[in-house]
Amino acid sequence: MAGKQKLKSGKGVGKTLPTRDAILKHIADNPGHTSKRDISRAFNVTGDNRKELKVLLRQLKEDGLIKKSRNGYGEPGTLPSVTVLDIVTRDREGGLLAKPVRWPISDGDIDAGDAPVVSIRRDSGRGKGKVAGIGDRVLARITNEGGRKYSARVMKILERERDAVLGVFRNHRDGSKDGGGWIEPVERRQRELAVDQESTKGAKDGDLVELQVTRSGKYGREQARVINIIGSLTSEKAVSMIAIHANNIPHIFPDDVIAEVERAGPATMAKREDWRTLPLITIDPADAKDHDDAIYATADDSGSNDGGFRITVAIADVSWYVRPGSALDREALKRGNSVYFPDRVVPMLPERISNDLCSLKEDVDRPAFAVEMIFAEDGRKLSHKFHRIMMRSHAKLSYQQAQSAIDGKPDPHTAPFLDEILKPLWAAYQCLKRGRDNRAPLELDLPERKIILNDEGTVDRVEVPPRLDAHKLVEEFMIQANVAAAETLERKKQPLIYRIHGAPSLAKLESLRDFLKTLGLSLIKGGSLRPTHFNEILKKVAGKDSEELVNQVVLRSQSQAEYNPQNIGHFGLNLGRYAHFTSPIRR
Repeated sequence: MAGKQKLKSGKGVGKTLPTRDAILKHIADNPGHTSKRDISRAFNVTGDNRKELKVLLRQLKEDGLIKKSRNGYGEPGTLPSVTVLDIVTRDREGGLLAKPVRWPISDGDIDAGDAPVVSIRRDSGRGKGKVAGIGDRVLARITNEGGRKYSARVMKILERERDAVLGVFRNHRDGSKDGGGWIEPVERRQRELAVDQESTKGAKDGDLVELQVTRSGKYGREQARVINIIGSLTSEKAVSMIAIHANNIPHIFPDDVIAEVERAGPATMAKREDWRTLPLITIDPADAKDHDDAIYATADDSGSNDGGFRITVAIADVSWYVRPGSALDREALKRGNSVYFPDRVVPMLPERISNDLCSLKEDVDRPAFAVEMIFAEDGRKLSHKFHRIMMRSHAKLSYQQAQSAIDGKPDPHTAPFLDEILKPLWAAYQCLKRGRDNRAPLELDLPERKIILNDEGTVDRVEVPPRLDAHKLVEEFMIQANVAAAETLERKKQPLIYRIHGAPSLAKLESLRDFLKTLGLSLIKGGSLRPTHFNEILKKVAGKDSEELVNQVVLRSQSQAEYNPQNIGHFGLNLGRYAHFTSPIRR
């Protein structure tokens, strides 16, 4: 009997239980009518045989062939019958197109790809007040037209708090005494907003302010409340906020993200190795607020690797807190990275995650991923292994502190760690440096410039911090950890995103050659150009007046590094494979 299988004996003997294929077809053909009761009625399953059906449905769910929601069972990657949508654009015929506010809808949709596009029926909203348009958030009844093709009827236009806007606060010009004012738009497309006395937050005439629109009303200006006073338009703070708004950089975390962060607690020891006694330390800028990576090194005492070293790099385990499909994950995906300005950072993750729970603080237990690497005396990596650990940073040092200690000027904080931790780290760095010299990457020498602001938020000065061996040590440890990550994922045949850097283009090389001729320098021609050829040029200008200019021009001749699933190697680092083994906070 096609599509059927015999039930066990007992109540309902003689009845049949639908096959897996029959259930899957029924769910596909009847979206929105697929509860266990609906399926039982459709196949005339009664009595104790319902238990068999329940087992079968559970197996299909575990196999990832169906998902379960409040409205019953459905195909993975499909929308429920009632969904909240954001109307985002129009099709070629002018019809409205929307996407679900939340995607994936459930755990069963995590691998379902991009969110489906929903066509809004043209008669939606007629005769019921305001007609839905682009930018509206709506509650809609969904009709599955087959596969991932959907249409929807708008049931209700939902009010939602708009993203913050920027403007200049102005007192009422008519001399009114209510203490309120209006907002002069920063962007031409923005409308004027009114602010009553209770909503000014103490803003003065001419202040740049950030606002939240509170109500629109049918007549007159929209109403808003001040949520942040930025201050003078001439300050760096003002420039940063204008850039944030002009480029639509998300900088306010939604309520569901904040709620998820507030619920987060310490990580457990489940499936972790206890490395809390290993004296890992962090070395960061003196003003760093978060500490993403920790390092440790010791001579290899295996007896078969004389002069070699065992190096450990540990990275904060953000994955413990940012789970796939969570509000945090969706917000991080929307932001993509942290954005840095002279006066602030717009983080990818809330501060409680980046600066607290995922910061490797001194003497605090933190979940981490660690890679232990073994290097030969000449700097060749012999092996590596990754571990999921619980660690405890034994010291929080700045680059300057660590360097001063090695240079013979330890302070009270670094002195206890000098012989047992810092000196082995520097010895291991000398080992890695031998390997780096043999690899011969591009050795550009461009000083970092740091903008220092005063209390008013304007530029006080620009400093050029010294380039220390402590910086180079941490950098080389991280490079080796990144190479180990790429090699491991390749060996496991896992898809990965490489950090790639192509060779310079022919056009840029010709421009560089023309520039070098003006200085009496030349660059070889041909297809075998390597980083060493650029390094030879850089050595010739070292210590000369033209040194920084030549370094800048050589840098501009290089291709742009990027992330890509297709590996072409990293020209600048002279590496065949390179993938970032870093916390997402670092990016």
